[in-house]
Amino acid sequence: MKRENVIDWDEYFMGLAHLSAKRSKDPNTQVGACIVDKRHRVVSIGYNGMPFGCDDDVYAWEREGDYLKTKYPYVVHAELNAILNASRPLDDCVLYVSLFPCNECAKAIIQSGIKEVVYEDDKYADEKTTIASKRMMRDAGISLRRLDYRVLVDIKKLGLNED
Repeated sequence: MKRENVIDWDEYFMGLAHLSAKRSKDPNTQVGACIVDKRHRVVSIGYNGMPFGCDDDVYAWEREGDYLKTKYPYVVHAELNAILNASRPLDDCVLYVSLFPCNECAKAIIQSGIKEVVYEDDKYADEKTTIASKRMMRDAGISLRRLDYRVLVDIKKLGLNED
């Protein structure tokens, strides 16, 4: 008899996104992303970090102060890293990401051909960049789905179906 209590695809791919986030050197925010195709094959992964050739011991990780002395002009977001690291076209793929994408990542997501974004945390929902991101992705026909991993884990512990 096969094992019954296994994680579903959403939990699996969000777990890969979380594992990827552990590679981030950012002391405040670690974000991971996982891109998968229709056949549940991992196409690419990424995390937020400095671009190749930019020493993460030299560049700033600060959140406040002089813009050029903060992380913001330099860090590549997890979603963009995953898109740039993909070894094949991303048409009709699904992006799993631990934090809802900003407006700049939304542009790359749209242009890449990704059709669904599954996210967990939406802590910047009221920020203008997130509002713009949601507007662009919805207008481009990208499905947005929030996954509350904690709820899924609790449901599994209770032995309840998600239906």
